Amino acid sequence: MSIDQPKPTLDELIEQIGESGARICEIDASEAGAGNISVYMGWEVEVRRHFPNAEEITLPVPAPALAGGTLLVTGSGRRLRQIHEEPLAAIGAVKVHADGVTGTLYTANVRRFAKLTSEFNSHLAVHQDQVERRGVDFQAVVHAQPPHLTYLSHVPAYQTTEAMNRAILRWEPETIVSLSQGIAVLPFCIPGSEKMSNENVAGLRDFEITLWSKHGTMSRSDISVYRAVDRVEYAETGAKYEFMDLQAGGKAEGLSASEIRGVAETFSIDSPWLQ
Repeated sequence: MSIDQPKPTLDELIEQIGESGARICEIDASEAGAGNISVYMGWEVEVRRHFPNAEEITLPVPAPALAGGTLLVTGSGRRLRQIHEEPLAAIGAVKVHADGVTGTLYTANVRRFAKLTSEFNSHLAVHQDQVERRGVDFQAVVHAQPPHLTYLSHVPAYQTTEAMNRAILRWEPETIVSLSQGIAVLPFCIPGSEKMSNENVAGLRDFEITLWSKHGTMSRSDISVYRAVDRVEYAETGAKYEFMDLQAGGKAEGLSASEIRGVAETFSIDSPWLQ
């Protein structure tokens, strides 16, 4: 977040999480308790008014760069579509201790989850890596399970980063503008595993959204939770067009390489996918 950009309030971020969770569900990218959201704030935040109950926890991965910061994290099994109705029941706040390996989990009296999302390790590792490498003081991370992207990741012809980007960037002029760096395709990994976390951290260094093959996506933004969700929506829309074209027998042209380059030049977009 820019040094000149006003810091969002805790209430604003809770509202963003709720609205973003609802939008993820509106595009069918989260069934039941699937999907999760986290936000890192690198400034002093008073959380006790919203989350009065405190317990000490060990972080799933070390996060020394986050020491003194606060994370908002959705709880395991909570439905993203319901967060906006009763957000304090589905969200916990974690203050990271100076040692970077422990923290205090603050929760509300209406808490309805036993523990934070099972993919907290992947979220935390991304926050740690981005803060350590780039010095950001704000970041939103969203995991979703968009069906068309996930389906394409089951098809061998789309299982590389090159093939996936060539496919999904060719359907709408807006896509090269809003998703200029494209999407990183990761191999299938067991959900919540250390390998999944490591692959995801590496992918999100060069890209702002990763596709966990045969599973879903993770996107990040140091602007807002909304922006992280927008990346899912643009990528999923491109995948939906590609899926439609497969169903139609591959009859559509899509945007040509020169047309995509023309859009990029008009909007001063630098992208690795313009060749």
